[in-house]
Amino acid sequence: MKQVPNLFTLLNLFFGCIAIVYIMQTNSGIMTIDETTGSSIVVFPERMAFGALFIFFAAAVDFLDGFFARMLKASTDKGKQLDSLSDVVSFGVAPGMILYQLLRLGYAEGTTGLETSFALLLPAFIFTCAVAWRLAKFNVSTNQTDSFLGVPSPAAGLVVASFPLIIWYEYFGLQRYFINPWLLYAVIVLLSFLMVCNRTFLAIKFKDFSFKNNLLKYILIAISLILLVSMQWFAIPVIFVLYLIFSAFSKVPPPIVNSNNEKTLDVTV
Repeated sequence: MKQVPNLFTLLNLFFGCIAIVYIMQTNSGIMTIDETTGSSIVVFPERMAFGALFIFFAAAVDFLDGFFARMLKASTDKGKQLDSLSDVVSFGVAPGMILYQLLRLGYAEGTTGLETSFALLLPAFIFTCAVAWRLAKFNVSTNQTDSFLGVPSPAAGLVVASFPLIIWYEYFGLQRYFINPWLLYAVIVLLSFLMVCNRTFLAIKFKDFSFKNNLLKYILIAISLILLVSMQWFAIPVIFVLYLIFSAFSKVPPPIVNSNNEKTLDVTV
């Protein structure tokens, strides 16, 4: 039973690998020719949306590994390191690949089409590097239970993972904005900064279930559920913005970073 949390952690990694396959091997080109006008049309690959779904599956099992670790009292240093390694793939590499592909799609709509310089696509992996930095910082922290130092990497990864699903389902006619290169660059910079900064953010964890001690968390969860029902995948970035706002109003002490690099045993990142 002690290995159950680690099996869920490996499932997180497994789903992250599947996500990368779908994101990169779309089985279709990103441009086609309109037979009537002879002009080129950018086509959004369906499989990128499938890949995004597997990132959400990874997030679900990432929650479960921490839940079972605490329930079974099976938190270990090895489990923590395994969790961070898996999160780098599922919430760092896979979303980075999504950003890379979305930048390709955005530039494909321009006058130069697919002749865009490779260098213009590389900023996508700044996000991946920021996730690795965030997780390394978490690993040397002595207390990130009541609050997080920097935005958690799964939260940032899910924001990016929502983009292909928003585009695929064409919510509110905003799909073109999510392949705009300048907007994507802004998202990369913002999310990367929020992950590596030393600001304190709310941790959605419960030591008890009293309303007095968890009022902001209950309000955020209730609003999030309403938004998910009414706005579906488009709710994810909206909920993320609300999370930032609620964190600004939360009064929780900042986590402590251990300068001696001693490891904590909490496995939820």
